Amino acid sequence: MTQEMPPAAAAVVPAAPRTAGQPSLPRRILADRNGLIGVVLIGALALIALASLVHLGQDPLAQHQSGQLAGPSGAHWLGTDQFGRDIAARVAAGIFASLRVALVSVALATVIGGLLGVLSGFAGGILDAVVGRLTDVLFAFPATLLALALVAALGHGWFNTAVAIAVVYTPIFVRVARGPVLTVRESEYVRAGRVLGFSRSRLLFRHVLPNVSAPIAVQVALALSWAILTEAGLSFLGLGTQPPNPSLGLMVADSRNFFPDAWWTLLFPALAVVVAVVGLNLIGDGLRNALDPRTVRR
Repeated sequence: MTQEMPPAAAAVVPAAPRTAGQPSLPRRILADRNGLIGVVLIGALALIALASLVHLGQDPLAQHQSGQLAGPSGAHWLGTDQFGRDIAARVAAGIFASLRVALVSVALATVIGGLLGVLSGFAGGILDAVVGRLTDVLFAFPATLLALALVAALGHGWFNTAVAIAVVYTPIFVRVARGPVLTVRESEYVRAGRVLGFSRSRLLFRHVLPNVSAPIAVQVALALSWAILTEAGLSFLGLGTQPPNPSLGLMVADSRNFFPDAWWTLLFPALAVVVAVVGLNLIGDGLRNALDPRTVRR
């Protein structure tokens, strides 16, 4: 359940402005086969996660001593664990916990890393040098090791886990945002804006940032999948969500003692992690194709 630092998103051609008759971004994503499959998979997981909020079905924390390690049945669709708790309810709650951590961590990393990358790339000078050295320091640590150290220092809890993952992924967004800015800031229309006396803030937010948003958007989708995998890995190692609260990684860790006799305790939480990671990666592929002007023209 561990992994190295995820790669940054591949270079994406800056998004072209939408013209009359051109389909909207959501339609272009759904028109892509990978994007459509990814949206369906993540949409299904989101519905399952929302169902856990309104407690549809079994209570994920309720224990039934008479129904320990029972296989899938009409009463328990995905079986029960070693304490008689309903696996379906716990998987649904675990999906919600994983999505919550992933969304919060990637949102923090996107805002902080993207802002630092755009500002350092546009301003250059001392700011660019300082941000670059800090990024190099964070990249020097393996992703999993850094996340483990941060969670151990911050303590248990889903928000601390999200903060730790955000720190790990912030330098990726710095690099993804800074690279295109270095190219765009030397373009003719930005130089023309300087000649016309446009302020630096106007150049940055109205002319530079819209043209570097495509690779950042693709990286968000990829980072969400890696964040889910990282959260599951931390819980698997005992540093993420703590029992009795449900977590996909914790469920996989607990099932090691009962597999293969109680195969359902391992299969369904592991399958949920795989579907989430694959779905988000497919959305990332669809988003990349939708934002590529060459694909849009075809």
